Amino acid sequence: MEILIKASQFILSLSLLIVLHELGHFIPAKLFKTRVEKFYLFFDYKFSLFKKKIGETVYGIGWIPLGGYVKISGMIDESMDTEQMKQPAQPWEFRSKPAWQRLIIMLGGVFVNFVLGIFIYICLMWAYGENYLPNENVKDGVWVQDSLAINLGLQTGDKILAVDGEKVKKFQDLSLEFINGNKYTIERNGEVVEKEIPQNFISQLVDRGKDAGPFLYPRYPFVIAGISENSPNKDADLQAKDIVTAINGTPLTYFDEAQGELNKYKNQAISITVKRGSETKEIELKVTEDGKLGVALGTLSFGDLEKLGYYKLETIEYSFLEAIPAGFTKSWKTLTDYVKQLKKIFNPSTGAYKGLGGFISIGSIFPDEWSAQSFWNITAFLSIMLGFMNLLPIPALDGGHVVFTLWEMITGKKPGDKFLEYAQITGFILLIALLLFANGNDVMRLFK
Repeated sequence: MEILIKASQFILSLSLLIVLHELGHFIPAKLFKTRVEKFYLFFDYKFSLFKKKIGETVYGIGWIPLGGYVKISGMIDESMDTEQMKQPAQPWEFRSKPAWQRLIIMLGGVFVNFVLGIFIYICLMWAYGENYLPNENVKDGVWVQDSLAINLGLQTGDKILAVDGEKVKKFQDLSLEFINGNKYTIERNGEVVEKEIPQNFISQLVDRGKDAGPFLYPRYPFVIAGISENSPNKDADLQAKDIVTAINGTPLTYFDEAQGELNKYKNQAISITVKRGSETKEIELKVTEDGKLGVALGTLSFGDLEKLGYYKLETIEYSFLEAIPAGFTKSWKTLTDYVKQLKKIFNPSTGAYKGLGGFISIGSIFPDEWSAQSFWNITAFLSIMLGFMNLLPIPALDGGHVVFTLWEMITGKKPGDKFLEYAQITGFILLIALLLFANGNDVMRLFK
């Protein structure tokens, strides 16, 4: 059922983005009296799941869910209809239109993607505002227990101040900042230290697996999740969500402080103080020879941690007018972060290419329960990502056509149809290779 919910959200989001992107080409084409022969969601190689001709355009749904297209008369595109290009140019064809009109038609899809992403982010800011843990409120530093964080040179209690000289505003953004960054600055025992982020950091992050969770956490209280069947304390009066606040009278603020205390009492009986709701209880326990209690550590949401007084969250509510600049800011950060990651993917030494994913990876980022906020947040991100990807100067993409049209406008020389045909084939091969590689990564991760 969870897979079905994820898949349904993915298909709905993808379909929406494709239809609106192609509509961005369709509308200016019609405005400039250019014939549009087909408007398709997904590709229709050999046959269609649905099609209907209205006026001069066939509207349909293909069976290959790899995108969609509009087939514009007199244009070398995905259809590779070279026979049409051998005929004399007609007034209604794309190739007969002035360069500036062709440029607008080609940029229409990208324009819609960016506008859609910005619009969704504005609406999200207006409807939900922002709720986050300010990095500066993590006053006692981070909890380091993951090998990746240790390899970075971090220690429990370090306060992360900045990445690449820029102050980190939101604690939740730390992982992304490290992915995009090259250096980070910390405060350790009152001293400010700058450290390098290893070039293969992303490779190490990918190798942990997608279920490994964040590599950095704020420091947590000692929350009991449960008791092991083999624990010497399985009959003790412990309950889930109990918070250990002291061991043998020594106050305990965070879980990472507990092990040092427990190591003092191996194979001994101790008394712990737990907070249970509004109550405080003293409980007798036994410590194993390994310095353990045989209990599982529980986790708390940032909201729960705020209620307990550990951290203060920041909540910002926006009026519609205030949401407009906030939405633009969110869109710009989304775009710049994506570009930084793309640069690292094309640098083999970073190992970021191993994190490149296809349809399975994209589908997996949707939650396994319906959430309108999550769905639209992911859709906005994908819209901006799709817009930028289509601007890349690859012949089979909108960006490739834009480059050729700009060349014509600057030089006054139009590229030949044969050149455009070969460029389209080359670009298509590159895209298929990238698609196979990304989805191959997904398959490899499934086997792992």
